[in-house]
Parts: sequence; C-alpha cells; structure tokens
Amino acid sequence: MRLLFLGDVVGRPGRQAIMNRLPVLRERWRLDAVIVNGENAAAGFGLTEAICNDLLAAGADAVTLGNHSFDQREALVFIERQSKLLRPANYPPGTPGRGGMLIDTHSGKRVLVVNVMGRLFMDALDDPFAAAEREVSQCPLGQVSDAIIIDVHAEATSEKQAFGHHFDGRVSLVVGTHTHSPTADHRILQGGTAYMSDAGMCGDYDSILGMQKEEAVRRFLQKTPGSRLEPGTGEGTLSGIAVETDDTTGLAIRCAALRLGPHLEESWPQFWD
Repeated sequence: MRLLFLGDVVGRPGRQAIMNRLPVLRERWRLDAVIVNGENAAAGFGLTEAICNDLLAAGADAVTLGNHSFDQREALVFIERQSKLLRPANYPPGTPGRGGMLIDTHSGKRVLVVNVMGRLFMDALDDPFAAAEREVSQCPLGQVSDAIIIDVHAEATSEKQAFGHHFDGRVSLVVGTHTHSPTADHRILQGGTAYMSDAGMCGDYDSILGMQKEEAVRRFLQKTPGSRLEPGTGEGTLSGIAVETDDTTGLAIRCAALRLGPHLEESWPQFWD
C-alpha cells in the first residue's frame, strides 16, 4: 500500500498548499490513503467543519487533531457527526469524538488510524500508550487492518521515539506531529515500522511555527501582552512522510520525507516517480 501522512496544517497557506497539491499527488502516486493533521488549520487554532470538509474534499481520508482540538467550539458538536475526524484517543472518557478509525480504501484494503497526545510538556491527559494499545489491539495488523498509522501529537522527541519502539513490528507507521519542524530521522525500525519524530507542518515556513514573525519575536523580547498571533501569509509548503507497505505483512518496506514548496530543501518519494 502507498500511504501519505501530512503534518500540521497551519492557516490559509497550509490549507491552500493542500488544495493545490494533494489532488495531483494522490493521482500521480496512486495513493491508497492520505492522513492530514489539521489541528492548526483554522487561523492556527483548531479546526472548523468547513475547513475539515475542504481537507477531505482535497483528498484526505482522515484528519487528526491534537492539543488545539477544541479551540473552535463548533468542534465539540461536529466532531460527533464527522466520522473521518479524530481527536487524541487519550482524552478523558466522555470527551466528544473518537481516537481511532478504520479507513476502507478504494482497493479494498483497510487502514487503522490512531491519534494520541503526549504528556511530556503537554496538557495532562490519560496514558497515550495505553490508549493506543487499546485501539491497535482491537484491529491488529494483518488480521483486521492491512496498515496502521499512529499520529503521536507530542512535544518531546523521547516520548515519540518510545512510541515508535514500543509499537515496532505491530504498526505500519508511527509519526510525530506538533513541533511544526520536520525532522531528518525518518527510517524503518528493526521490526518493520516506519518512523519519523515530526512530520513538520503544511504552512508558510517564512514564519515562526507558521505564525507571522513580528508578534512572535516581540513576545520573546518584551514579555508583555500584545496582538493576537496570526498565520503567515506567504506560500505554503507541504511537509510529511510517504510510506510503502508490504501487502502481506502491512509493515513498511520504504519511506521518504515529503517537502514540497519554498524555504525548505525539496524532498519527495522518488521511488514512486
């Protein structure tokens, strides 16, 4: 199977990059499933139903979230009826929405997508390892699902690496989100799980984490209240990871970083071209 995961969409530049590029890439690379983290898509803070629908219409099969899951209050309602939208599975019981879902692909394969949030330097939630374990055990690789992707929305690289090694050999991909800076450690672990500490962001990289530089810098210099942070306005870059899995085992056989757009050195899965 051919899987593509795209990191945090930040504001209009990130959304526009998705709209402009994803439909072409989906057809060109004959992608089986595309997962997009959309937790910063609404002006950098959360996700609206209209934006979620736009991401899905552009070619995403599922949209994951993170610590900004409910910054837009409407998400408390529409997340219940939008089956392709996931919030971290380790939110407390009773939180609207779900943390895992099975995608039925056009080829008849099934992909389990799991979203969890880390606890180091983040809001205190339930144990993300236990939450992911519950989701994976219900749809084991090679039995119920043909591929499994875990989006670990976390600050600490150590926590993300621990996730990768804990689930190595049992899932297709463990990928980190949240820091908005793509890491150079994409690889296939010993057990056959593809891993990347952070997929980066889909947004304007002439910025500070996708937000306009001036106010962000001022906050570091002055430490006083100021204006609201706003997303950058330049051209957005797609950033993420592409993974090809073995049809028999569901484990990864190839992976590559994806970076398409200005400001970063471009990279793409040349084995699909």
